[in-house]
Amino acid sequence: MIEDEQIDLLLSDLFELYGYDFTHYARASLKRRINRVWSLDKFPSFAELRYRLRTDTEYIKRFVEELTVNVTEMFRDPSFYKSLRLDVLPTLAAKPFIRIWHAGCSTGEEVFSMAILLKEAGLLHKSLLYATDLNPDVLASARKGIVALSQMKQYSENYLLSGGKADFSMYYTAQYGYAKFLDELAERMVFSTHNLVSDRSFNEFDMILCRNVLIYFDKALQQRVLSLFDESLGLLSYLALGAKETLRFSSLEAKYRPLNGEKIWRKIA
Repeated sequence: MIEDEQIDLLLSDLFELYGYDFTHYARASLKRRINRVWSLDKFPSFAELRYRLRTDTEYIKRFVEELTVNVTEMFRDPSFYKSLRLDVLPTLAAKPFIRIWHAGCSTGEEVFSMAILLKEAGLLHKSLLYATDLNPDVLASARKGIVALSQMKQYSENYLLSGGKADFSMYYTAQYGYAKFLDELAERMVFSTHNLVSDRSFNEFDMILCRNVLIYFDKALQQRVLSLFDESLGLLSYLALGAKETLRFSSLEAKYRPLNGEKIWRKIA
């Protein structure tokens, strides 16, 4: 088991050598993940782990991937996507151009879900989806638009529960056990690395989705990231958070109105 003082050393190394700042991630979750890597990779000592992190740039990719949470699926939480269909997209339809930011997009399933919603609403042709993540490896995976075919049954069920009416298989081609999404969807996406901890706003958006990312940050970092989103949203734009995340008790609460429980918020001031 790695102790708190040793975790401090690892976090200091990650920041000083590679620019990854995990110091404001929720400590209990971070400690659990670091100990999981320690256990999986069977290091004989803490010194060995630290040496590997300081000298092996390939290993750094694996380590960061284990620390950043990459759990996602298409149309995850179908009621959320149903609310996007019914409550959000009709109001965005009047805009001449729609910019949407998926922050912490992981392997891209939610970005492709959004592209399908936009296509079905007749809005994809005038939309641009910016998909960002800290981890360049998961972005490379997202860019390909390829997922295991075995997952499509669940994704199809989620799609139907979200209000989808089409045959879900029309959105991908299947080959050799994998499904590849249509180029028409991917052409409206821009993938880029972005660090929510240290990077600044890069555009003004009509909607930002950052679901189940803030729960891994401490309160100070949550506030910093929410302020970044606020800076990036125009008036009457939307912010979508995860089921256990909220703007309540933040300094921004008065500027937003909850639209769907506490999952979707609209900027009113």
